[in-house]
Amino acid sequence: MIPAEFDYYRPKDMAGVLSLLEEHGDDARVMAGGHSLIPMMKLRMADVPHLIDLQDVGGLSDIEVGPDAIKIGALVTQADIIDHAGLTNVAPILREAALQIADPQVRYMGTVGGNVANGDPGNDMPGLMQCLDAAFTVVGADGERTIPAREFYEAAYMTAREDDEVLTGVTIPLPKGGYAYEKQKRKIGDYATAAAAVQITKDGGSCVSASIAMTNLSDTPIYSEAAGAALVGTSLDDAALSAAVAAMLGDIDPTEDNRGPVAFKNHVAGVILRRAIERAWSRA
Repeated sequence: MIPAEFDYYRPKDMAGVLSLLEEHGDDARVMAGGHSLIPMMKLRMADVPHLIDLQDVGGLSDIEVGPDAIKIGALVTQADIIDHAGLTNVAPILREAALQIADPQVRYMGTVGGNVANGDPGNDMPGLMQCLDAAFTVVGADGERTIPAREFYEAAYMTAREDDEVLTGVTIPLPKGGYAYEKQKRKIGDYATAAAAVQITKDGGSCVSASIAMTNLSDTPIYSEAAGAALVGTSLDDAALSAAVAAMLGDIDPTEDNRGPVAFKNHVAGVILRRAIERAWSRA
């Protein structure tokens, strides 16, 4: 199918973007890479009379690795993340996750900003950003504000970003300890049946901290604080792993679809989380 007729804009700066949003209101949508929005427009699942492309807006394609935090512009692509050696040195989980998103063609155009901003529960980056305690910067007519990733997602395709605001970047505290991003999917390019992002620190043989987030198992990504807490103070023996899985299963709410019934998704989620925890622990 082809999308309904729309007007296309490519402003040169953020002031132009915000002016268009103010002028056209709910009839306008902002596009970064387009891999989420364009397919929905083609299927007539999204009616966008005014499409605003961010590609010519400067300053949104930068990656900055600082002493305490990483800043990633909204137009940074998954391929940019994969190829950035400095980013991989300090936050290898980002590269590990990006390599599991879709296929190379999508990764060369799909952006971090688009992946986290539209609220699709099947996207990989939202759960990862919750695991890493990232924060999203949004800009609107009233100025700039920061929204924690763990507070950003409200329901499927509904976020804390207002319609007249644009997500411009992501800030991530420098990760510490072991990491893993595990994903089970039916085929290359598919959304996850279940995916888990895990970050663990340890002191000696004991877990000091653990952060766990799950993808595509509810109408939002799920940051499972209880699952992480179940690991703290343990040596990650089988009892601790089982407790973490049980806590996670209590937080998710999968629905039956073409990726399987609820019981199957719960089973896969448990298997994937165990794998991720064990691999993160081995790297800690």
